[in-house]
Amino acid sequence: MMAADRAAHGVPPSLSAKVVGSFAYLTVKDRLPTILTKVIDTIHRNKKEFFEEYGEEGVQAEKAAISLLSKMRNELQTDKPALALSDGLEDTDSWNQYLLRQQSLQGDEDSVSWFKSPWLYMECYMYRRIQEALWLNPPISDFDVFHEGKTQSFFESQQAVMACCTYLEGLKKNMEELSETQLYEHFLKLLQVSLWGNKCDLSISAGQANSQKISPIDSLTSLRPFILVDGSNSVWSTVISAQRPGQSGKTTAGRVDIVLDNAGFELVTDLVLADFLVSSGLAREIHFHGKTIPWFVSDVTAKDFQWTIRQIMAANHMWMSKSGVQWQNYVREGMWSYHDHPFWTQPHEFCDMAADAPDLYATLQEADLVLFKGDLNYRKLTGDRDWDHTVGFDTALRGFGPAPLCSLRTLKANVQVGLQPGQAEKLSAQDPDWMTSGKYAVIQFYSPHSEQ
Repeated sequence: MMAADRAAHGVPPSLSAKVVGSFAYLTVKDRLPTILTKVIDTIHRNKKEFFEEYGEEGVQAEKAAISLLSKMRNELQTDKPALALSDGLEDTDSWNQYLLRQQSLQGDEDSVSWFKSPWLYMECYMYRRIQEALWLNPPISDFDVFHEGKTQSFFESQQAVMACCTYLEGLKKNMEELSETQLYEHFLKLLQVSLWGNKCDLSISAGQANSQKISPIDSLTSLRPFILVDGSNSVWSTVISAQRPGQSGKTTAGRVDIVLDNAGFELVTDLVLADFLVSSGLAREIHFHGKTIPWFVSDVTAKDFQWTIRQIMAANHMWMSKSGVQWQNYVREGMWSYHDHPFWTQPHEFCDMAADAPDLYATLQEADLVLFKGDLNYRKLTGDRDWDHTVGFDTALRGFGPAPLCSLRTLKANVQVGLQPGQAEKLSAQDPDWMTSGKYAVIQFYSPHSEQ
């Protein structure tokens, strides 16, 4: 049963483009058509490559995919009802059941449309329809329409990547001598670097270049006032308390899962944090969770994950290449592992996970800490609903809690919970776009083991 089906008392409505002038409305009206136009242009620009690789069949596939995407863009702009998927992939039935459920909730088919339905649903639906347009047109089914933007973002962030790898390798040289207090300070720094790495999001800039030009490590002090909720100490305590006495008197550390967001610079900051956790002995193993298909312009897929490590290894920079070789070894030795699951590219709120993806929920239950990166994960954690800003994070999670979890998120959508009374009002007066500019951030923690 979907969360939306429950007549739960006091649960606010989903954010929707129904509200003219809202961020959801402007996203569906302006940003999504812009992204679709860029997707169409990207496919068209690769026509020559398709011909060289596949001959006339590739050119026909390019035309047919563009035709389907142009049709969808028209449906979006004229607020047509959502259509069932027809590509027969492993998640097609789940998507179509979700559509039927939305139709029964709304009372008729026409009400489940681009502007009338929950924004979270329709935005996810657009990216899934992009995948369908390609999948229905072999031989270009595997073409990643967002690959160019992701690689460009990575290469434009080289200086910042070098700075992160240099900092990490310097730290690892002296790891044995660090006191627990020093370890804690470096942990806080790298947690914040991973947090601010989330600013680089191509879906928010509608695919415009959005890279990290300077080292975030040097900016952390000036960025600290922009962290609205800081649960770093709870995250640290969770990591420390996961350590258990092992054989021969040695302590064994816990498992940390990172639910990834963007490729490019943000992924590098996640890998740097993961390396620090393992090399310092704060974590035994890291499980990364990414997307099965290209998603939200810049989200990490398995190919992006592997490509990034290869690029770092091949870099003409001593500390970058050293980091890359180490990361490849972690993967080879099983200390790092990459996983994907269709649930991450579905429109469900995370409070539906236990019922709709029990295998994934059980996987997360095995972690000692789960870090959820970025805005889309936050929207799904909180159901992308019109919550009052002072509502507790635990309340907004609506029962989701497979393990102690923390959201590392820069704000790019108008949902935010867990603030102090008056905090949101003060922010609105100072900066009306505080929820959508990416200027503010949260490190928001929740543990099912003890009510925070």
